[in-house]
Amino acid sequence: MTTESDMTPSAADRHHPMLKLALELGPLLIFFFANLRGPWLVEQFPALSELGGPLFVATGLFMAATIVSLVVSKLVLGHLPIMPFVSGIVVLIFGSLSIYLQNETFIKMKPTIVNTLFGVALLGGLALGRSLLGYVFNAAFQLDVEGWRKLTVRWGIFFLFLAVLNEAVWRNFSDDFWVTFKVWGTMPITIIFTMAQMPLIMKHSITPAGETEK
Repeated sequence: MTTESDMTPSAADRHHPMLKLALELGPLLIFFFANLRGPWLVEQFPALSELGGPLFVATGLFMAATIVSLVVSKLVLGHLPIMPFVSGIVVLIFGSLSIYLQNETFIKMKPTIVNTLFGVALLGGLALGRSLLGYVFNAAFQLDVEGWRKLTVRWGIFFLFLAVLNEAVWRNFSDDFWVTFKVWGTMPITIIFTMAQMPLIMKHSITPAGETEK
């Protein structure tokens, strides 16, 4: 099993950008709608009742969708993107614990743990002289060393912010509100943050080796 390990994007990454987006967002959308329509899904597929309440049904389908997403990514793109791969592992571990113990806390803490891992990894890698963010965004753009350093710091802090935000939401609001916020709140916040980085990205963008103007 291989993960992205080259700063240079593969041909598959360049040719299937929308597929990558769909594979990363698909499981989240399934999680949201499964929680929203949990009772209806149980009526249609009685076997799902073995998982527990709506949130547990959504968790089970989320796990299944995550596995499908990773398999398709491996078959079509030829590798497993780092962030979805790590997130998928945590989903499977904490989702299984949630369903087995019938304890929602595990799946609710998954975003906290994943975002903390990413934040610490990015900032820790930078402290050791490595800008790990390039392995995540290699298919999107190419930056100089200073650009990757600055962007890594910003994303590292942002991931830690998301971890704290998730803790605040799931501990103080209802399950439905948390699920809704996880999909429709975190996503817009992340998009806004990403767009806010465009001036930095444009300033430090470089032309990849082998791509010269004709």
